[in-house]
Amino acid sequence: MEIRHLRYFTVVAEELSFTRAARRLHMAQPPLSTQIRLLEQELGVPLFDRSQRAIKLTEAGRALLPEARRLLADLEQTARLVRRAGDGGIGRLGIGFVPSAANGDLPGMLRRHRERFPGVELFLREMDPDALVRGLHERRLDAAFFYLPFEDPALSAVPVAAEELVLALPEGHRLARNPAVDLRELAGEPFILPARHQMPGLYAYISELLATAGVSPQVVQKDVWMLQTILGLVSAGLGLALVPASAGVTYRPGVVHRPLREPPGPVRLAVVWRRDDTSAVLTGFLDTVRAHPDGAPPTTT
Repeated sequence: MEIRHLRYFTVVAEELSFTRAARRLHMAQPPLSTQIRLLEQELGVPLFDRSQRAIKLTEAGRALLPEARRLLADLEQTARLVRRAGDGGIGRLGIGFVPSAANGDLPGMLRRHRERFPGVELFLREMDPDALVRGLHERRLDAAFFYLPFEDPALSAVPVAAEELVLALPEGHRLARNPAVDLRELAGEPFILPARHQMPGLYAYISELLATAGVSPQVVQKDVWMLQTILGLVSAGLGLALVPASAGVTYRPGVVHRPLREPPGPVRLAVVWRRDDTSAVLTGFLDTVRAHPDGAPPTTT
């Protein structure tokens, strides 16, 4: 029994006319009649009573009709499922990110992807940059968000958001009164640096920025990788810190944020994935994050 035979039978059963059924199926009547007879021969029973001018379903035909409709509906549902899988519309994605990414544009990207692909399950993991890279290599993650720069020949990256660095100060600090702060004013100030990971990220960016300005701050804390912890130390008066501007989204008592007088250029958040991963579900996700207003053309590193 072939699927087309069931489709032909269903249309003839609904029209109770080979002429009208052939017209609906866009085929000639003799081949349609032949196909119905082949189906009857395969089943070993007549499906239509042709003894009268108008054909009628036999008992066997009446039994087959709901089953044929169910099978055809199941087939169409299966076809839609396969098409959605091929288009990235269903599946699962493991997404990792550094905690500070959640303060900025990442939630909006995830929301837009959920709206575009409601059938894709997102499994989110908050991790440090080194753990994110390991998760990608070990295929526990499909994509990860962390700050540039980084180098890994097995991974590709697209910058998806950019934001300026701002200075976080205790509210009673002398520089907190200034509308903007010059980096050179930080010389000798107690300073809190983000954690240094194998992936250069924010640590390398901030360290190079201070070195270029000729500033040697008094580092009182380092290897603090969670942004909220850094702000907590600033609030306690232990030091100053350079943080992404999105850190100011969440109010922290005792902390004020000031822009730099000569902004050095934005720090970029990137989405990173394995070069060899060409799955449709990942491609759909990357299309969503590339469409972000601050996104940049694809780059590989």
